[in-house]
Amino acid sequence: MTKPLLLPESYWIASTEAPTHPPVEGRVEAQVAVVGGGIAGLCTAWEIARAGRSVAVIEAGRIVAGVTGNTTAKLTAQHGSIYAHLRDAFGPEAARHYADAQTGAVEHVAALASELGIDCEFERVPAFTYAEDESGVEALRDEAAAAREAGLDAEFTTETGLPFPVAGAVRVADQAQFHPRRFLLALAADLTARGGKIYEQSRVVELESEDGGHVLTVDGGSQVRCDEVVIATQFPVIDRLKLFARLTPHRELVVAAPIPESADPGGMYLTGEEHMRSVRTAPFGDGRRLLIVTGEAFTTGDPGTADRLERLTAWTAERFGATEIAYRWAAQDYTTSDRVPFIGALSGEDGVYVACGFGGWGMSNGVAAARLIADTMRGTPPAWAELFGPGRFHLLKEAGRLAASQGKVVKHLIGDRLGRPTPSDPDDLQRGEGAVMRVDGALRAVYRDEDGGLHTLSAACTHLGCVVGFNDAERTWECPCHGSRFSTRGAVLQGPAAAPLDRHPHE
Repeated sequence: MTKPLLLPESYWIASTEAPTHPPVEGRVEAQVAVVGGGIAGLCTAWEIARAGRSVAVIEAGRIVAGVTGNTTAKLTAQHGSIYAHLRDAFGPEAARHYADAQTGAVEHVAALASELGIDCEFERVPAFTYAEDESGVEALRDEAAAAREAGLDAEFTTETGLPFPVAGAVRVADQAQFHPRRFLLALAADLTARGGKIYEQSRVVELESEDGGHVLTVDGGSQVRCDEVVIATQFPVIDRLKLFARLTPHRELVVAAPIPESADPGGMYLTGEEHMRSVRTAPFGDGRRLLIVTGEAFTTGDPGTADRLERLTAWTAERFGATEIAYRWAAQDYTTSDRVPFIGALSGEDGVYVACGFGGWGMSNGVAAARLIADTMRGTPPAWAELFGPGRFHLLKEAGRLAASQGKVVKHLIGDRLGRPTPSDPDDLQRGEGAVMRVDGALRAVYRDEDGGLHTLSAACTHLGCVVGFNDAERTWECPCHGSRFSTRGAVLQGPAAAPLDRHPHE
């Protein structure tokens, strides 16, 4: 039986149309350049334009069509077990600062949607982190206490709107969910009305200092000259601090199915069990809601994506009776080694800011990043800015996660080159299959298309050389070290890689 593939568009992208914007041509000038057209980049650019400065957004693809266009769009201050972690690792004040940043982001989106008249399906709902196994209850009680101490309206409960029993849950009241594309496309329109510029299909490949400012070069050679620059690309494409060593990629699958309004569980839900399960709904019309289920978290490049998709689909049908899957897509993000995003000015780099490592919570963290960076540029950083500073390093608290992450990188840089599994011959590949194998003594990424043609590429990611793996549900090549993704023809789909996989003449 043929295994299901992910669809090329998320529900958010399929349900909205976006105007196109030109690429960078020649030499463009702005006071501030923002690299990345997702929620962090667009919100930052809007805040800067509102302050009266000229700003240019440079996006490698289309705005709100990358990570932000494939989110589950939970706008909440509840991020799993984050508050107990922050309290224990860095103290109660750190937990309060994190809560202030996230809560402020939720309220900021609500205020902007009202102020600009944006119809983005903004809904107030509670957020739950739950466990079905009794072994997880004690940790949930601790998280509820830590979240309350941090200032959230949090409580431990055994009552949820889920159609199955739970052993316990943390409930945080008055959170939100929305349609991210509708919100951000409206914000982009207001940005351009304020004089801001948006450039698409312009991948930044270099950043240089020039005459007290900065020059960004995009593929093709065009340039953007600016006084200050914000790198808001999920993973910093310009990485002067070598943050890549402290960022771990993870990818999650999403299925969405219409259900009756009467079956709406009435909130947003998350559990770390069963390789993570996240649940929310969205308006879908005709007395229905769209049930959106995310899960089966994995590292980019790991095998078995199609099997994961089957498991997530089966879980959705079993738990909610939702069998009419209308959309299937994937989401990707990075987690820092201390679980707090890197947001703010790069030390030793005058006028260079970064926003990345949102850990799967890009909606609130992206908005918080915009507020932090814009306020810092004005000389009035928020009280919680230091918590997110990208120059921080807590050796003892990060050592375990760093060692695990770097051990995995070494495995793929060195171990993957010592031996690969079968098939060992391109002729063994079926249509729609891809595998890394030795061809003429070198590791190659080989794919057989639906017409039977072979496409052979170098298996070394063009970022730092890790060996890529094949995603059989999306039919893409993915780097397990730093999350770069490529098409079966080698084109860059997602950075930090800026160059395509090298083609090999074997066909």
